[in-house]
Amino acid sequence: MCGIVGLLIKTEPLRDSLGELLVPMLVGMSDRGPDSAGLAVFTATLPDSYRKYSLYAGNYSIDWTDLTQSFNQLGKATIDPHGNQAVLMTDQPPETVKSWLKETYPQLHLLSAGRTIDLYKDTGKPSAVADRYGFRSLKGSHAVGHTRMATESAVTPAHAHPFTAGEDFCLVHNGSLSNPNEIRRKLEPRGIHFETDNDTEAACRFLEYRMREGDDLETAIQKGFEELDGFYTFLMGTADKLALVRDPFACKPAIVAETDDYVAIASEFRSLAHLPNVNQANIYEPAPEEMYVWTV
Repeated sequence: MCGIVGLLIKTEPLRDSLGELLVPMLVGMSDRGPDSAGLAVFTATLPDSYRKYSLYAGNYSIDWTDLTQSFNQLGKATIDPHGNQAVLMTDQPPETVKSWLKETYPQLHLLSAGRTIDLYKDTGKPSAVADRYGFRSLKGSHAVGHTRMATESAVTPAHAHPFTAGEDFCLVHNGSLSNPNEIRRKLEPRGIHFETDNDTEAACRFLEYRMREGDDLETAIQKGFEELDGFYTFLMGTADKLALVRDPFACKPAIVAETDDYVAIASEFRSLAHLPNVNQANIYEPAPEEMYVWTV
């Protein structure tokens, strides 16, 4: 059992309140996922040559100022630290940045990369993780969150959701896949590297692989219906879209509330009850194996 939440803000002024609105949604799913929690937030898009890299230091003590000064010998960068996580922004090519990080700070874990996505995840109760990384102050157009109750792999920051693959793509999952090893055996010969034994990573990397092969998000999801087997609700974020799907039997819960101002998604309605004007929202349960995609 896990908890899923997502929020896409349609009206520009409300985007400054994204974190304030989302944290109660995340905390509301605490009893569905007390082990760990995470959040991917999509902010204003950087110019084409720039990328953001969400970094996680775990139990290592990193002086983020020293890291930035060291990186500046390679190229100019700025950093936004939040405890043992930080978002590094630079115009250096992704290959250069990743190679430098691997060589200079091998203890750091790269959580996400892209022009719009920032990602935070860690073990602990959702309220503690939200406070630790200042989720309430986050601003942006849309966000994807998750609370985890581990059922098939270890409780570690790496196994927490959201999972990412490629740039500006993330996925959270409630359920369990029956064929993650089959997916892994198909993708690894194509040069795709897995970082955990988690089944959600298999779904994330499969869909991102399809998009890298030229599919749009909707086509990739359609192929996911054919390839990914199990009981699941997936919520996915890209730079300009939020997408929700459930398995053919709709075993795992989900509820959507949509108004002129926002689209909100959660595993249970109680996480939506605080949202403004939710009593006037179009509220519905997503149909099995139906694709729901909203564009920013």
